[in-house]
Amino acid sequence: MVRISETPVDEHPCLSASNESMDVRIEDSWKQKLSGEFAQPYFCELTEFVRQEYKGTTVYPTGGRIFRAFDLCPFPQVRVVILGQDPYHGVGQANGLCFSVFPGVDLPPSLVNIFRELRTDLGREPHTDSSLESWAQQGVLLLNSTLTVRSGQPTSHAGRGWETFTDAVLKLLGTEKSGVVFILWGAYAQRKGSFLDETRHLIIRSAHPSPLSAYRGFFGSHPFSRANAYLTAQGKPVIDW
Repeated sequence: MVRISETPVDEHPCLSASNESMDVRIEDSWKQKLSGEFAQPYFCELTEFVRQEYKGTTVYPTGGRIFRAFDLCPFPQVRVVILGQDPYHGVGQANGLCFSVFPGVDLPPSLVNIFRELRTDLGREPHTDSSLESWAQQGVLLLNSTLTVRSGQPTSHAGRGWETFTDAVLKLLGTEKSGVVFILWGAYAQRKGSFLDETRHLIIRSAHPSPLSAYRGFFGSHPFSRANAYLTAQGKPVIDW
């Protein structure tokens, strides 16, 4: 099991502690790779905005889980990236990993459809619970484009700088690694990942698993078997989905 780093992000001058509820941590390999982003003015502005949001309203996920996708999946281990858009905005849902919820929380419709497609694709039940934590620990970066959201207000933290940060994450993976599987569900994810080099990586595109679009190309897209076939061809271990 991957240990969540205890190195505080607020050691960086842009992230000087001003709110005890913002107890943010990030895994060391990502901290080193992304240190240039932490020094950028946009990131300082983003941090101040997020701190004020946590002070004045209810924000998801909790502060210590903002970078949980990175904590559970260090940079050297990344083999697959699944890209989401926004954390869940309902009570008790967002946990820092895109599309996932902790066990005991009702499955969101998109996750229901993800598991449905997995059963069809692989002919068996998922080898994970609703947290998807076992995927992350095997090298699946479950990355939302925006890492925080106000309670009950989807996309409320969009356009504040998170997208710039997560674009940098994708560019870092795209240029410093080869043979990564990028799974882009829906038009938003496909636009965000449009710069990825298909000669270096496998890009799997389909409709979003939302009930509004799953029947338009998500069902039957076989993302899990396609990802594993590619990893096998690259001489890499497959994901036990």
